[in-house]
Amino acid sequence: MWERHEIEAFLTLARELHFGRTAESLGVTTGRISQVIATLERRIGARLFERTSRTVRLTAIGRRLADDLGPLVAGIEESVRRAVDAGRGVTGELRVAFLGEWTATVLLRAVNLFAERHPGCRVDVREVQLFNSRASLLDGSVDLLIAAFPFDGMARGPALISEQRVLAVPAGHPLAGVDSVSVEVLAEHPVVQYPAVTSMEFKRDRTPDRTPSGRPVPKGPVGNTFSEMLSLVAMGRGVLPVGEHSRRYYPRPDVAYVPIHDAPPIDRGLVWLESNTTERVREFVRAATDAAGDPAGPAPQV
Repeated sequence: MWERHEIEAFLTLARELHFGRTAESLGVTTGRISQVIATLERRIGARLFERTSRTVRLTAIGRRLADDLGPLVAGIEESVRRAVDAGRGVTGELRVAFLGEWTATVLLRAVNLFAERHPGCRVDVREVQLFNSRASLLDGSVDLLIAAFPFDGMARGPALISEQRVLAVPAGHPLAGVDSVSVEVLAEHPVVQYPAVTSMEFKRDRTPDRTPSGRPVPKGPVGNTFSEMLSLVAMGRGVLPVGEHSRRYYPRPDVAYVPIHDAPPIDRGLVWLESNTTERVREFVRAATDAAGDPAGPAPQV
């Protein structure tokens, strides 16, 4: 059985591939790291590292051992972290963000209910844009984001908002006066595109390459924010499928919103990094779900 300090020394050296940096990272001497690794190699009966005066490399056995141990250790650490969170209760700070004005009210209702249940945890609310929404989750500046599904690569909670899809077109466009359109109409007009950093699954859902019948959809220009994308629509540079709440929160005299009668609804809810599933995050998702199911609950405090 390996001791914790032995596993830590092995995995750190496997990452750093440098005895000096490993020793510095763990707060021990280089000689101590060499001693630990030599002990492990004797137990296994094989070399874990190839060493020269200039380089340190994992052997095939060492690489496989590192690949096997890494996720196990991460899982143990996550289990301990969850236990600590549960023991301490929900305290500290939680950073939540919204993407789009129509999601702010739902998020603030959740914040109020969460604050009632967990007064010892401070909630910081901020707005993100299309171009930095994913980056904010990845760099840890935001713990939770209320956004449209799908949002690939992230954990997600239940849908909190569901809305019909509509097509944003210039106010003077021939489609502006019709009662509704089919998704197939996207093959007949350039479609304004979301920024490159946007989730691929989201873009396939919202601005597909082909219609359901297989007709290619021409690509229009790219916008960096939702307001910028609507401006491109208003300028006649393309059309854009959006949610019906855009009528209320982004009313513009130069843009018309036409219902799409054969498209599924757009669902929105909370997304977060799977590795950041703390007790705070779980409790906020629970509060948001409860708040969304009780429209008569605590009103948002702005």
